[in-house]
Amino acid sequence: MNSIIKPLNYNQHFRLVLGIFVVFSVIEIINLFTGRMLSQLGTIPRYVPGLKGIILGPFVHGSVQHYFSNIIPLCIFSYLLLQYGLKRYVQVTIWILLISGLLVWLFARPATHIGVSGIIYGYFGYLMLAGFLSGKFKLIIIAVLVAFFYGGLIFGILPSSPFVSWESHLFGFISGLTAAKFWAKPSR
Repeated sequence: MNSIIKPLNYNQHFRLVLGIFVVFSVIEIINLFTGRMLSQLGTIPRYVPGLKGIILGPFVHGSVQHYFSNIIPLCIFSYLLLQYGLKRYVQVTIWILLISGLLVWLFARPATHIGVSGIIYGYFGYLMLAGFLSGKFKLIIIAVLVAFFYGGLIFGILPSSPFVSWESHLFGFISGLTAAKFWAKPSR
């Protein structure tokens, strides 16, 4: 509990992000060598056993390409979100995971929704809005850089392919924006 309150240094941020990378990579390797058996752990809308996917689905990807398209932004956004502190990182992550997952379960089209892109879009929304709401120079710079380098993500909230869960993107983004509204504190 004490480590959540104590601020982390940049080296600890890097080690935490490296840990995230390792966990997702190990799961991807297991899924790859089991013929994508873990893919059944995704969120299946309006199907009660599909609720497990709210928690488990983000850890599983449908292909190596899907994994690689998610792991780099996940690590970058995690590192940037850690600039708000570990406690805020955990709060925002749990919020996005649960709210976006529940919204996908309630409203998405019938399919198995897997991958961490909903959380990535949540981080994207949070980082952009929270930086400006905070009024802190460092966090505003992060928001501007995220908008500049990753602003094209916004188009991912639109239906584009039958194999892309744009619903996860949309609900993740909305969850991130609401998290920013709840927890980003303006500086005095």
